[in-house]
Amino acid sequence: MPLFALPFPAIDPIAIQFGPLAIRWYALAYIAGILIGWWYLRRLVDSPRLWGAVDRPTAAELDDFVLWATLGIVLGGRIGYVLFYNLGHYLEHPTEIVQLWKGGMAFHGGLLGSIVVMLIFARRRDFSFLTLFDLFAAAAPIGLFFGRLANFINGELWGRTTDVAWGMVFPFAGPDPRHPSQLYEAALEGVVLFAVVAHLVHRSEIFKKPGALAGVFAMGYGLARFVVEFFREPDVQVGYLAGGITMGQILSLPMIAAGLALFVWASARARRSTAHTGDGSRAP
Repeated sequence: MPLFALPFPAIDPIAIQFGPLAIRWYALAYIAGILIGWWYLRRLVDSPRLWGAVDRPTAAELDDFVLWATLGIVLGGRIGYVLFYNLGHYLEHPTEIVQLWKGGMAFHGGLLGSIVVMLIFARRRDFSFLTLFDLFAAAAPIGLFFGRLANFINGELWGRTTDVAWGMVFPFAGPDPRHPSQLYEAALEGVVLFAVVAHLVHRSEIFKKPGALAGVFAMGYGLARFVVEFFREPDVQVGYLAGGITMGQILSLPMIAAGLALFVWASARARRSTAHTGDGSRAP
């Protein structure tokens, strides 16, 4: 045990309780991320200068999409955790799959779930899936930030043991100080990624290249998660894989590659589009 380590702030995971009804910080984090992200997206779609001639959802359509997105995030996140991280346990205890209050969500699964509902919603409303994906990318870091803070409050997903001055002793992780990797993720996946995405939204014409912002988000999240995994303790039931790599890193690599491919394709597609005049002839 080192001479100095930061104590873990003992925050009750239950924020409010009315008799048997307990409202947890984890649930409030999801609610805050969704509501603030919804408010932010309404402001974006109401700003014509960001879009040019690109068709986009109306504020009313976004209101409807919030319910769809919530289902995609929650169901996809839970199914992803079950499949990617703890399949054996849930095969033996299938009733625990629906016990979301016990934790266990995977961002990569939540992203896949969100993509599925975006495809369905865009098809039903007859507008571009890529534009909807760009809007999702603009707001997703907000939810990631609150979600990682909730992980910290719960004292879960802690980091690897360390001797840095800000190492912290978590209540369920033994006596050794560890990296507060939840806060690293809140900073990188939340604050830094939001700053990058917001800069592109407001200081470039990236919304005029449908799919480009989604590609940036996928690359940014994948890189942030890949880096933080070097400081985060792997889930005990998974551990380290071949070569010391973690499941989080394996899932992030194709995300980085897909994000890069999407960004390059969307940018090239936009260049080809602007190289034509309105009557379809090549511009000089």
